[in-house]
Amino acid sequence: VQLVESGGGLVQAGGSLRLSCAASGSTFTINALGWYRQAPGKQRELVATITSGEEITNYADSVKGRFTISRDNAKNTMYLQMNSLKPEDTAVYYCNARKTRYYIDSVEEDDYWGQGTQVTVSS
Repeated sequence: VQLVESGGGLVQAGGSLRLSCAASGSTFTINALGWYRQAPGKQRELVATITSGEEITNYADSVKGRFTISRDNAKNTMYLQMNSLKPEDTAVYYCNARKTRYYIDSVEEDDYWGQGTQVTVSS
């Protein structure tokens, strides 16, 4: 699976951006897609995820009500609409695809990552 992000940039606080993540390769076995971010000096953290099939979404508390994750299966593309941006949202945003394999007594997961796109929110 190959993932390519786009849509990052510089925006003022209160503004909006939409990130895109185009997936290619063996995408039909992907179980979930997600966005993560990493600010300087901090660990990578989950922003939002969306499952395949039922498209169940999950958000970090810090972005609930401001960010919306979605996907277009026909285009193999995932999006992150970011509204009411804050300076603390500044980070490199990474697209993630996860494949999960279930066995009788274990679960295995494979994670795939994009190269990241910089989002900078000025105050």
